[in-house]
Amino acid sequence: MRFLIIWLFNAVALIAVGYLMPSIRVDGFAAALVAAAIIGLVNMLIKPFLIVLTLPVTILTLGLFIFVINGFLFFLVGHILHGFHVQNMMSGILGAFLYSLISWAFSTLVPSN
Repeated sequence: MRFLIIWLFNAVALIAVGYLMPSIRVDGFAAALVAAAIIGLVNMLIKPFLIVLTLPVTILTLGLFIFVINGFLFFLVGHILHGFHVQNMMSGILGAFLYSLISWAFSTLVPSN
């Protein structure tokens, strides 16, 4: 049950990012649900490999390169899915940052078991 609530909150966070940033567009709640699920899968499956591959750069930038990785994955999902559009890479980085902040804030509202 907690998983479904967090998924819904993540979809609402995507819609909020779409309202806050004109360069990111979410066409509806159904598109936000699909995009939230795909972003979660991409972060679970692809992000660890990218972090390992870019470990030297991440160490040199004191971990700040992870923002670029998050933005790239957000941008990638925006180009793959219909109904969720990210205009450019910089919008992806800022959108991923905002999405993380908003979804974190929503996840604090959900009680843990």
